Order: sequence, then structure tokens, then C-alpha cells
Amino acid sequence: MVACLWCTHVSTRLPSVRMGQLFTKLPEAQREAALHFIRNQVVQNCVVIFSKTYCPYCAKAKGIFEEIGANFKAIELDQRKDGDHIQNTLAELTGARTVPRVFVNGKCIGGASDTHKLHSSGKLLPLVLRCSPPCKWDDSYSLPRSH
Repeated sequence: MVACLWCTHVSTRLPSVRMGQLFTKLPEAQREAALHFIRNQVVQNCVVIFSKTYCPYCAKAKGIFEEIGANFKAIELDQRKDGDHIQNTLAELTGARTVPRVFVNGKCIGGASDTHKLHSSGKLLPLVLRCSPPCKWDDSYSLPRSH
């Protein structure tokens, strides 16, 4: 058994990671499909949380949005066949592979700790209230081309 590097989950399968790599690059078609899915979800929803059902940090982030009464779309990556592809693509887009990856009004605000900091400082609710789908996709999110 191996302890997951990104959550407290223990897995019986080895992660598909090569020495010195955080994740394996996906074939172009899978990357594009994952990017298309991510972009559609982020543009169509004010708040999107890419999550895993067993992750306590994901539960914390979802709890913050429940506390402020904000609607959110939770995408449970461990419940999807393409969850690993989506998570790897999120890593390329945002610079972090950990979950949750939280998007508000088209922009990634980070993970659970970042969401908590924004909430504690009183800045999260105004971000949510400014949202009206379709959200503008943050054009700084682009994938490097595979070779």
C-alpha cells in the first residue's frame, strides 16, 4: 500500500509517476478533452470545486461555500473514469495537482487553505456575489503543447 501524496487516502495501486515527475503528461487528445471539460464547467458555474469524495480538505472547502450559502458545482474526480486526466490537466493549468482546486468566477483561487483565507478575510463572498455565468475563462490558463 502507498500513501497518496496529495491526500490522506491510502491506495493499493502505485501512482503513475516517474522519478522526478509529479505527473505523467497525457496524450494530446486526452489533454484537450480534459481541458474542454474543465473550461466548460468553469465557464458555466460561478463556483467549481474539483474534489475527491474522501478528501478532508475538499470537505472543508465545500463546507465554506455551504456556510456562506453559495451554490457550487463539485466534480468528484474519484467518481469519474477520466478523473486522473482531469487532475493532471488541472496541475498543468494551475501549477498544483492537489485537490481541491477551487474556481470562482472563472479563476482558480487555489485549494482549501486559500479558500479559507479568502473567507476569513471577508473577500470570498464578494467574489462569489460578482459572478454571473457565463464566467470569463482566465486566458492565462493554457497548456503547453506536447512534443
